[in-house]
Amino acid sequence: MSAPPLVPPLKCQGIKTKLVEEIRRLAQMQNFERWVEPFCGSCVVPLNVQPKRALLCDSNVHIIRLYQEIQQGKLTPAIVKAFLTDEGEKLRTTGEDYYYTVRERFNSSPSSLDFLFLNRSCFNGVMRFNRYGKFNVPYGHKPERFAQAYVTKIVNQVRRIGEVLATHDWTFVAQDFRKTLADAKAGDLIYADPPYAGRHVDYFNSWSEADEMELASLLKALPCEFILSTWHSNEFRTNTLIERNWSDSRFHLLTREHFYHVGSTEDLRHPMIEALITSFPVAAVQRESMEAEQFAFFEQPTREYSVGRATARLPTR
Repeated sequence: MSAPPLVPPLKCQGIKTKLVEEIRRLAQMQNFERWVEPFCGSCVVPLNVQPKRALLCDSNVHIIRLYQEIQQGKLTPAIVKAFLTDEGEKLRTTGEDYYYTVRERFNSSPSSLDFLFLNRSCFNGVMRFNRYGKFNVPYGHKPERFAQAYVTKIVNQVRRIGEVLATHDWTFVAQDFRKTLADAKAGDLIYADPPYAGRHVDYFNSWSEADEMELASLLKALPCEFILSTWHSNEFRTNTLIERNWSDSRFHLLTREHFYHVGSTEDLRHPMIEALITSFPVAAVQRESMEAEQFAFFEQPTREYSVGRATARLPTR
């Protein structure tokens, strides 16, 4: 039975907590010298894969700053605890008005502590910025958000990633994905988790179908292997870019179904078939039935692997 995945202190729409086991297994199939992510986001994947060396990049400067400050010892568990306790009390007594005070303060003079506060008290944990780079997510309407147990949970997440950073050679860089991929070299393993074109987009600089097509071209030209995350389908539609970009038999597809918790109510949350596309062959491995029991009732274990155009279906239970 696998241990539960480690959870980072940041929440991001589309976070890969439920997929890290598959991603880790794919990474273990490869001998690589450096793990590279052009869209590191919450950093849940490297936190669980834990490569010895990593280049972790994102265009969102606030994400990169936060992890750099944890790595440098500027943002410690004690500092986070004191800040969230104090600010949480102001939120509890003042409510919505105080949330917008912090949001305005952050947009005028960004700080990692305010970023963490907003990320954990905004609506549904969405991370979204307007065209001017200003955080614009509304209040989550939970004045009791920073209760002692919740603060302790966040503090422990900061402590854990700080421990990992202290023992691993990881570099955080705020830059465009094109620059990151241009720096890739033989011996790297690229994990690309771009915003999902045609889905909810919360990327710091937005994301379009043209970006998706350019990313595909850059991945195909890499001097090293890669793993790409994208969406495959849901009950309403299918991602046509998969067929357009990845139908070549050189590439291999693995799929898994789960929920994204981004709807405002349960009836607006629908299952999504996720896709992991690799530049190297993958083997279909069925989970042990006991391990499958660990999934929440609304999640299904991996039930379909596609290699090239051939598909092998696995029993779910």
